[in-house]
Amino acid sequence: FKTHFRLNNKKYVLLNMHKGASLCIPAPGLGTKKSLSLFTSFDLTTFLQSLSAIHTIEEINNSTLLPGIKLGYEVCDPCASPTKALHCVEHLLAVNGSLPALVDYTDFRPPVKALLGERYSELSIAIAKLLSLYLFPQISCSSSSPVLSDKLRYPSFMRVIPSDVYQAQALVKLMSHFSWNWVGVMYGDDDYGRAAYQSFMQESEGKICADFEKVVPHYLDHVDVDKHIKDVAQSIRKSEAKVVLLILKPQLVEKLFKEMIQTNTSRIWIASDAWSMNRFLTKMKDINKVGEIFGFSFSMGITPGFEDYLKNLRPTPGARNDYIEEYKQLRLNCSLSPSTCAVDDVLQAVDLREAYRERVAIHAFAHGLRALLTCNETACSGDTNFPPWQVRVLKPALYREFQLLNMTLMYVNFTLDGNTYSFDENGDFADGYDLIMWKEKNDERFIEIVGKFLLKNGDVEILTDNHCPQSQCSCPPGSVKNQSKIPCCYNCVQCGEGNYTDGWDLPECLRCPKGMWSNKGDSKCRKFEEKYLDWKDSYPIALLAATAIGLVLVLTSLIIFYVHRNTIVIKKADNTMSCFMLLGLAVSFVSVIMFISRPNEHLCRAQQAVYGLGFTLCVSCILVKAYRTFLAFMAFDPDKQHTLKKLYKPLINLGLLTGGQGIILLFWLVFGSPHPDLKWPGTGMEKYVVCDEGSIVGFGVMHGYIALLAFICFFLAFKGRKVPHDFNETGVIIFSMLIHLFVWLCFIPIYIERNKTEQRHIVQASAILASNYGIMFCHFGLSCLLPATAFTINKQILPGQNKLDFSSHIHCKCTNTVLIV
Repeated sequence: FKTHFRLNNKKYVLLNMHKGASLCIPAPGLGTKKSLSLFTSFDLTTFLQSLSAIHTIEEINNSTLLPGIKLGYEVCDPCASPTKALHCVEHLLAVNGSLPALVDYTDFRPPVKALLGERYSELSIAIAKLLSLYLFPQISCSSSSPVLSDKLRYPSFMRVIPSDVYQAQALVKLMSHFSWNWVGVMYGDDDYGRAAYQSFMQESEGKICADFEKVVPHYLDHVDVDKHIKDVAQSIRKSEAKVVLLILKPQLVEKLFKEMIQTNTSRIWIASDAWSMNRFLTKMKDINKVGEIFGFSFSMGITPGFEDYLKNLRPTPGARNDYIEEYKQLRLNCSLSPSTCAVDDVLQAVDLREAYRERVAIHAFAHGLRALLTCNETACSGDTNFPPWQVRVLKPALYREFQLLNMTLMYVNFTLDGNTYSFDENGDFADGYDLIMWKEKNDERFIEIVGKFLLKNGDVEILTDNHCPQSQCSCPPGSVKNQSKIPCCYNCVQCGEGNYTDGWDLPECLRCPKGMWSNKGDSKCRKFEEKYLDWKDSYPIALLAATAIGLVLVLTSLIIFYVHRNTIVIKKADNTMSCFMLLGLAVSFVSVIMFISRPNEHLCRAQQAVYGLGFTLCVSCILVKAYRTFLAFMAFDPDKQHTLKKLYKPLINLGLLTGGQGIILLFWLVFGSPHPDLKWPGTGMEKYVVCDEGSIVGFGVMHGYIALLAFICFFLAFKGRKVPHDFNETGVIIFSMLIHLFVWLCFIPIYIERNKTEQRHIVQASAILASNYGIMFCHFGLSCLLPATAFTINKQILPGQNKLDFSSHIHCKCTNTVLIV
């Protein structure tokens, strides 16, 4: 639609040009009434900003700012399309229905004298290139791309906001204030997004580091936009950065927040000016789950009388405004059918402060026009038929490049609502930004100003205290920083064992004091923990159980041997030597108990001495038995048998053989006694309290002596294995000695490997138990079974029957514990 205001046949039309995705007017026919079926939604923010400009125009027309002059306006919606925006400009610059092509546009006088717009930088850049041909004044309220500050490329473009260069400074200052130096960045793939991103990266170099940088398509109908949003959401979830900067359209932010809410992901979000004031996002479902939201908005204000204007919304008398009629019709439909309501009440859905910049822009144009027309309080005496390039609002010194055009240059500096406004040398406002925070209110958010960023001092002023989590690329205690390729970040290297750091970002690790240690990556040193076989641990309990069972078996065998001491089986098993063997086994079993509990000097000596004497006594008894069998083998050589038989003195032999071990132990205990010692494997916080052997020679000689006796037993038994005898024990002697030698051959490498841990005691105790049980089952399993079997059978025979006489009828041969009767 068009609305013209005329006075004295003079017409001055101000074009208010806004993007509204839902308010598209099909081309051509910009002045025709549009059909409601041509849009899918109604952009209340754009609608409100348009109404603010119209309200300001009416306010100026009713004031003495431009006496005798009435401003008019014409609105065109480019639908966020650069092509459509250029089409609108061509239509509005047309003279008599066509846009003339001239060699010199110095005297080009279109009916429209200035243009207010565009909303997005991408569209402003497109039309600014065309308008620069005519030096046609263009004032934007929201296009903040830094490239538009280039007056060589865009000489007629101005804006009532700062460039994104300053927004980047504000963002860096905000992050520095809260010590956020490790962030993520997400931006749109358009002129605004790329320029804002580049400005931020340049400003943050060496101060803030980006953990990830993601770009998404700018156009909402892009086929891959949802896929890009999901990829970005995944990157955010994987990143350690707790702060994410979003330089995006509100619609893309909405899609991202939905992904975050679905996965219950919370971060600190920093909003660019493109969506920081978006009221729709504050009412999103579960918006409180996304985390804290900060942002910068252009300086806002309250337009006097604007709220009352909206409450009594109607077109200017004598004018036509299809947008207002459309809005009222939609609101009427809402009252009739709330379930199909397509638009909210503009007073409730949009923050009225967002429309203040349109008021400032209209006044900037009006003050420039006032200066050009040389107006006073009663009249304007200047030439009213001027070319648009004369309406300048910049300082004259800035247009030295265009002196050849002989332009009349002006400088605008005006006061509005108590604030003074002017343009800088780049055609930008240099006031600053409001720092806002989205605070929780029930299930929604409300926007509150919590600080300022003023360009004159270049720092963020926080009005309220806000405690936020850290988002730093720092090295925590327990590590040191190793400079990486990223200037404000480090590769954190954990301190090795025995070193620590107790602060953040320290350059080197500290050494633990003597007697203390630390694990890798520890932030402090601690005393070593002592480790030994404790009574309540699982291994000691298993050893105690095995020892108890062994002692029970020894006692049972001793009782059976005593009860059946007169049977031939027991007699031929050599009852005396068997009892000494059981005594040696009992002593050997008892030595296992001494490996448990915290070692001390007495235990360390006792555990080796008791085992050495006990097991030597047992093996000595077996050797006496083997020697007896060997003498029987020598029956074919009576002379040698007679000579060797002189050496067969069982008790003397037993005493001498055991006494030899006693002498070894005596020398060992005197010259290199075992003693408790703290063994440390060189890593970890545990030191093992173990019994050090003292003299490894003594330890080796003791075990070597037992092994020598065992080998002699094996040799003698092997020689006498074919001796015909009623009860030949060569088989069990051979098998039991093989078990013993095999166990202790395996013991040596395992024992050495476990040299510095408490497991060495487990290894030795387990070897002792294995040897004891091997001898126990081989030598006493069969000897105890035969008398017990005979006793049971005799009890089952009926009175009057003859009992079995095992002493005269049983002849057995034991080979590998297999009984043949």
